[in-house]
Amino acid sequence: MPKLNENYLKLKQNYLFADIRHRIDSYCESHPEEGKRLIRLGIGDVTLPLPEAVIKGLHEGVDAQANAATFRGYGPEQGYDETRHAIAAYYKKHGIDVDFEAVFVSDGAKSDTGNITDIFGNGNVILCPDPVYPVYVDTNTMCGRDVVYMNGTVDNGFLPMPDKSIHADLIYICSPNNPTGACYTREQLKEWVDYALENEAVILFDSAYEAFISDPELPRSIYEIEGARRCAIEFCSLSKTAGFTGTRLGYTIVPTELVFKASDGTEMSLNAMWARRQSTKFNGVSYIVQKGAEVVFSDAGIAACKENLDYYKRNAKVIADTMRECGVTFFGGINSPYIWFECPCGMESWEFFDHMLNTIQVVGTPGAGFGENGKNFFRLTSFGSYEKTVEAMERFRDMLARMK
Repeated sequence: MPKLNENYLKLKQNYLFADIRHRIDSYCESHPEEGKRLIRLGIGDVTLPLPEAVIKGLHEGVDAQANAATFRGYGPEQGYDETRHAIAAYYKKHGIDVDFEAVFVSDGAKSDTGNITDIFGNGNVILCPDPVYPVYVDTNTMCGRDVVYMNGTVDNGFLPMPDKSIHADLIYICSPNNPTGACYTREQLKEWVDYALENEAVILFDSAYEAFISDPELPRSIYEIEGARRCAIEFCSLSKTAGFTGTRLGYTIVPTELVFKASDGTEMSLNAMWARRQSTKFNGVSYIVQKGAEVVFSDAGIAACKENLDYYKRNAKVIADTMRECGVTFFGGINSPYIWFECPCGMESWEFFDHMLNTIQVVGTPGAGFGENGKNFFRLTSFGSYEKTVEAMERFRDMLARMK
């Protein structure tokens, strides 16, 4: 009989969004007519099609595969040079120097934020915010590692800061944050970078929603902060930037400056370790998808993606304006596609999920799925259609009036 990874017993039975899907399916089965009115503002999945310029790039990749002279088989695991250079150039457009050798192309930030655990050993002190994107915690739990939580609350704007009395080795930060929509300022991130350098720690910085930042005073990358190249790995994705949730492409930046000593004193490069891990366990992103991604980082691609992003930002404003009108405490909705708000009438988040589903047929995400500090909060996304978002907020407004 094989010995199993019993750390899986420590996980919740289902991933958060699987639980939500089961509840929705059960409701629609027992309430078929009401189910037809369902508006989904829960999962962070985009709804607009890929920009025309990106589709053209994908077609170029398909056509290349139909010609023996241009056919591509196995590609480099870290990504084609053209894609990696395009990503580095994108950073340069924002005044950030990222070395070509530091760029690794993947099938998404979710994969990489989970897989990065492979290059770190057990025994590290792992610091995570609460509430937090579940993948950070679950993947460390699968490895048998314990997590120390830093509290995100209303009092700190859901932006916890370093506690110098705690030593950490790995620090998970997401900004703009999923689920709360809160964004760290440059000054706040500088505190985190200084803390990481002092502790010889590594920041695992998830910037998947950087394209939603419109305030020029807010950093879009950890590498805008002095010293970050010596202490931070950055993850990003085209899922929200360019609508690649179904196409799948992300990238991880592992600076060559990230060098630490092994227990015997041998110097080990995290860049080299990640390259070795990817070449062993990952076969690379398809050439076709990378051709589409190259277009995303061009001037035409950036302009086309901005149109889609502006559409979702308008949806976020509709939700945020409704919260203000109704006097509901909320976060996000400006530089983020997420709106995080306090459940009314002292409800806990799963209770409020069921109440919304049953009374107005609108679906969101219970904050309890993101941690203990989210149990009285709720997340809505701006990724639906504009018309459905407006309708959902009209129903929401009427529901709150009836609850008073």
